[in-house]
Amino acid sequence: MSIRVGYVVLYVNDAEACRKFWIEQIGMVEKERTEVGDHCVIKVGFVDQLFAFELVPLALMADNPDGLDLATPSVALHVDDLEETRDLFVERGVEAIEIGEHGGVRSFAFKDPEDRWFAVTG
Repeated sequence: MSIRVGYVVLYVNDAEACRKFWIEQIGMVEKERTEVGDHCVIKVGFVDQLFAFELVPLALMADNPDGLDLATPSVALHVDDLEETRDLFVERGVEAIEIGEHGGVRSFAFKDPEDRWFAVTG
């Protein structure tokens, strides 16, 4: 089983300004752009690495149904087999929600001992 960091979510006021910063001043590239209503979620990262920052507008999180601490980045792990990984985590006593589809991506979330949630995508 292979687990790797896929991306880190940064909750931002202005995704476009942040995109410009990471690309023009730090040297990343835009890896993905997803339109969500009137907003845009943008993934940026280095061209030679899988890792990315996902820039999520705070306005999209207005209702925040999961009660996330939006001042803290969210880490998303990537695995080859979601079912196998979730089953293994649960066997090891990890609190994990059921696998579902979120924004067109199959994933599940799990919680650490300090009540921080982490996403796992496949």
